[in-house]
Amino acid sequence: MADETDSSRARPLGVPVPDHSPGPIPTHTTLVGQYITVTALLPSHAAPLFPYLSGPSNAPLWDYMFAGPFESSPAALSAFTAHIASCSTSTDPLFFAILDNTTASPVGMFSLMRIDAAHRVLEIGHIMYTPLLQRTRGATEAMYLLLRHAFEELGYRRVEWKCHALNAGSRRAAARYGFVFEGVFRQHMVVKGRNRDTWWASMVREDWVGGCQKGFERWLAKENFDAQGRQRRTLEECRAGAGVTR
Repeated sequence: MADETDSSRARPLGVPVPDHSPGPIPTHTTLVGQYITVTALLPSHAAPLFPYLSGPSNAPLWDYMFAGPFESSPAALSAFTAHIASCSTSTDPLFFAILDNTTASPVGMFSLMRIDAAHRVLEIGHIMYTPLLQRTRGATEAMYLLLRHAFEELGYRRVEWKCHALNAGSRRAAARYGFVFEGVFRQHMVVKGRNRDTWWASMVREDWVGGCQKGFERWLAKENFDAQGRQRRTLEECRAGAGVTR
């Protein structure tokens, strides 16, 4: 968006936002897709999530998170259950579970956070996809459902994605989904005793309606997958076909 200049002033001003008002405060809701359902995170989700988020093989999932890792022991299960229970009562971040529609079991979690209703801005964060969800259609559908909720149902103008600058997987995921890189906040945090430079990206309403939404929907369509479940077109290709070429 280019700035607009008030003819009575010499300095450029921002583009007018007609009829702007604060957005609603997000609350728990249920979002149903073809493959997964997004719903409120509950303490009861801890036990079925624990085997896929604990132990040495899953420890790397916690490398860039504020909590964890968790050992695969009764004491660790107790600590993990307390962690999930604490998350379930938080309102910012507002945590959601991701349920597999076939099994009705939780396979991941994420949140809406840093909610700025006055300016209609929020962040998607605390993303934790178990190995059961990673690289599946449900993983992409979960992000589509939460983005659609933020832009279409809540009417927010901007959704942010932030991660550790060294988290290459998170950066790749953000770019695949259509988020636009905006910069790195140097020495932004100290997490688990180590420096964190924070990689920052966003998707704004113009991105969503300009092709990101249609890109998700084209990718998720059944006809985009062959008989073996392999994608015919990547999400980036589907988005480009919808008018977004980033």
